[in-house]
Amino acid sequence: MITSLAGGRVLAEKHGATPPRVVALHGWGRDGTDFATVLSGLDAVSIHLPGFGPAPAPDDVWGTEDYADLVAEAIAAYAPIVIVAHSFGGRVAVRLAARRPELVRALVLTGVPLVRLAPPTRPPLAFRLARWANARGLLSDQRMDALRNERGSADYRAAHGVMRGIMVRAVNENYDDELAVLAGTTLPMRFVWGAADTAAPTDAGRVAAERAGAPFRTVDGCAHLLTGDLELAVREELLSVLAETEEPA
Repeated sequence: MITSLAGGRVLAEKHGATPPRVVALHGWGRDGTDFATVLSGLDAVSIHLPGFGPAPAPDDVWGTEDYADLVAEAIAAYAPIVIVAHSFGGRVAVRLAARRPELVRALVLTGVPLVRLAPPTRPPLAFRLARWANARGLLSDQRMDALRNERGSADYRAAHGVMRGIMVRAVNENYDDELAVLAGTTLPMRFVWGAADTAAPTDAGRVAAERAGAPFRTVDGCAHLLTGDLELAVREELLSVLAETEEPA
């Protein structure tokens, strides 16, 4: 069931009753329906982040801080609230928890690219020369876009217009300050990773958890997508943190 938040500016899948105890934030190229199993039987909302599912894209190239501001507006009436987030949604969740701690009761993260263990690979000389030529009008934008598509990931090739700009911006963001802020809090956190995750490498996830001061759990036989045993493990950790943070009656 789709509901609206923040005066109609945010669309979300509604689970259970209002007020929600949990808000879910999905990964890149996904939407709020990803959390149907994780949130089953709970009072929760799973937000369709702008540009995904039925939610229209932003007018401008947003960073995750812009998404975090919108989520903050959407959940303010129900805060503090437990956030469960996957991949891109986890980037937003970390920004939100560090910037607006009064809104967040706990965090459960899975497959979130927060730390880069090695510097990005430098593009080959031919590609750098093509960028140089394009910047000077010697190579068409159409040809330059084709070259970028050849080098880009499947997500990059699938993104168009403002969403491609948002993806590039997010990939180049740094979360060191946010992880340091979280490490200095008592916020309950859980990091749950597929042992075979390569989109958000498990080793980098473990480092991020250490920097945030959070426990780190791996699930054998699982990769990046929120399916199967990983989905069940995320639900298990979510139920655990809900019990831990339950307010006395």
